[in-house]
Amino acid sequence: MDLVDSHCHLDDPRFAPDRQAVIARARQAGVGQIVVPATTAARWPDVRAACRQQPGIHPAYGLHPMFLEAHRQAHVTALEQVLADGDAVAIGECGLDFSSPAWDPVQQQYYFDAQVDLARQTGLPLIIHARKAVEAVILALKRAGGVAAVVHSYSGSIEQARQLADLGVHVSIGGPMTHARANRLHKLVAALPDWQLLLETDAPDQPDACCQGQRNEPARLATICEFAAGLRQTSPAALASLTSANARRLFGLPAAA
Repeated sequence: MDLVDSHCHLDDPRFAPDRQAVIARARQAGVGQIVVPATTAARWPDVRAACRQQPGIHPAYGLHPMFLEAHRQAHVTALEQVLADGDAVAIGECGLDFSSPAWDPVQQQYYFDAQVDLARQTGLPLIIHARKAVEAVILALKRAGGVAAVVHSYSGSIEQARQLADLGVHVSIGGPMTHARANRLHKLVAALPDWQLLLETDAPDQPDACCQGQRNEPARLATICEFAAGLRQTSPAALASLTSANARRLFGLPAAA
């Protein structure tokens, strides 16, 4: 298996006691590369440190819409500076989340638009969080034009996925797809064009159906791949190769060792 976990919060404190063992289990499961997105400016050093522990772990830096209380306008300038260091493979995790009135949509839009602008300036792709906000994300990307991106843990409709495809935007699927009642996700995964699909764990969150209530790990990507391969009527190895090639192309990652 040749797998790329396109979204894993390996910097999360829940991995602190055994991070090296977590990485070793991922390697044993065929996960050769991991993209680690940040959520706040305070997490950027932790993401960088986690990514320097072993080869094949790649950082992304961004400002997540659920952590507005931690963000400051000065962080946009700081983000531009940290991206200039050259180790980032993407900008994110950024985006919009309209699931709670506690997160001001005007502030969210400000930080998201600023990061979309940085993506245009730097040529880096965006890692986008879009919960109950896929339409707003589509509109923002249409306004920007020509920005490479992936909507992670995609939960929108097939029609919205087609609109994203028209913009050249990928979608990433993880553990929620494996639940028996996730019929809409099952149909979506079966229908996506080959080039658009990425796989992720979002570890330590969003475990697959076999591990509910447990800490998720990047090693579980093999199970996610197997489930998705069944939906798409292909082999796990073929789907791993396909989705990993998509991730490497989007993020500019090196070929498998």
